[in-house]
Amino acid sequence: MTDSLRDQLLGLGFKPAPKPERPAQGRPAGQPTGKAQGRPQDRPAHGKPGGRPGDRSQQRAGERTQPPRGDRPQQRSGDRPQQRTGGKPRTREEIDLAKAYALRAQREKDERIAAEAAKQEEARKRREARAQVTELVKDKALNQADADIARHFPYGGKIKRIYVTADQLKALNAGELGVLQLDGRYLLVTATLLAEAEGIFPAAVALKVDPDAPAGDDPYADPMYQVPDDLVW
Repeated sequence: MTDSLRDQLLGLGFKPAPKPERPAQGRPAGQPTGKAQGRPQDRPAHGKPGGRPGDRSQQRAGERTQPPRGDRPQQRSGDRPQQRTGGKPRTREEIDLAKAYALRAQREKDERIAAEAAKQEEARKRREARAQVTELVKDKALNQADADIARHFPYGGKIKRIYVTADQLKALNAGELGVLQLDGRYLLVTATLLAEAEGIFPAAVALKVDPDAPAGDDPYADPMYQVPDDLVW
């Protein structure tokens, strides 16, 4: 093409053809330039492998919709409905049965407490009564050290004995004397003192003879009836 024809074409509006790019010195012709390396679509988003710009926008949208951790409502343990083990609520019949068991347990407990209180009160009264009887018969017992006649009598489910003289034995069998048991000792006292002690603490009376009773009711009243001393009771 001559210069005149080129000039004519340029005058008609044609543009000259672009010149091919020359490769940079020291770099192979097929090697991409530094600006072409590491394009956004090839680099991971936010330092994560395989990340894309679309994933970044979705993550930002999720952060906007989720409330901060401190603002999230927390369900308290008291807000939860009470349920039995297994997830089923108790029926009305089961609730009434549980109440009945609770009432019976409370009643039995009250009865035990009342029985124990009554027992302690009875023990207190016995101690006080025994102390009064002990004070009543103080220095009034008729036991004699030289008495050698054993007068046996039943007391507390066992056979007991007290040593008396011959005259005391007659008076004892006639109901003029009696025997009290205090602190493990058997005391010979007058019938009047025996009656007073019986009014205070009846359990202390160990032997009280009725002179009008048949002789067979008290076989130990016969002085000829003696239990051998070596007999183990």
